[in-house]
Amino acid sequence: MSRFTSVLTTGLAVTAVLALSACGAPEASAPAAGSAEDPVRIGVVNSGDDYWTTFSDLAEEEGITVELVNFSDYQLPNQGLTDGDLDLNQFQHLQFLANYNTATGSDLTPIAATAVYPLGLYSLKHDSVEAIPEGGEVAIPNDDTNQARALLVLQEAGLVTLRDGGSAFSTPADVLEDESKVTVTPVDAAQTALALQDVDASIINNDFVGDADLTSDDAIFSDDPDASAAEPYINVWVARGDDADNEVFQQLVEIYHSPEVEEGVVEASGGTGVIKDNSAAELQEILAGIQEDAS
Repeated sequence: MSRFTSVLTTGLAVTAVLALSACGAPEASAPAAGSAEDPVRIGVVNSGDDYWTTFSDLAEEEGITVELVNFSDYQLPNQGLTDGDLDLNQFQHLQFLANYNTATGSDLTPIAATAVYPLGLYSLKHDSVEAIPEGGEVAIPNDDTNQARALLVLQEAGLVTLRDGGSAFSTPADVLEDESKVTVTPVDAAQTALALQDVDASIINNDFVGDADLTSDDAIFSDDPDASAAEPYINVWVARGDDADNEVFQQLVEIYHSPEVEEGVVEASGGTGVIKDNSAAELQEILAGIQEDAS
């Protein structure tokens, strides 16, 4: 090699190095969402249920890594999603989501339905709704969300009449006494099962039915999961508004609705869960209606 060629080659090499230094080396691509390096973080409140293992395994088979983040406080999964600490959450119904969005000005958005869990009326004294006497007393949960739903259940059962037909925001003050068969007594949700000893019947959340040594089969009445009154209580997958059309999230929704996962969801609910398949557009319309009522 001639000295000139050597110098020219060296010069070109130096020039190339300087060019790379000036432009900066190409940056490594960001990990794809759902990869092992960037798993989809999902906020839940029951990660110990077997169906989540089934769900995670099926997602892995499709090349999507998920990380379940378990919460015991129902307020935290929405805040975590708003703050960007989570990518999705799946623990709540539309009424709960509407309350959060309205209170915080957030735009969390339902992207798919999961199930409705019927709310039951139980009694140790009567074996049917018809057997509850005129002027009887019924205990209901006293928290805002469940209280309104309990009143709607009692109206559906023909035990009370609510002002203006009732809504997801009804309170005991909306019970029209002259047109109702029973009176209602709000108590802490955890006390509704214990109250059965003293009242004619109680509306009891699924979480507390076992406290009275009862099963869902013992309910003398449950709301209709397909009725319009049950729409605010459809449980949903939730994302931030900007991520509502995320393709990976849509894949996860499809996996959740695979037969083996759905079977596990119903089993985990003690057989009470009713799988729902409302579209995202339908859910968003229902949510918008609830939020409008709340404003």
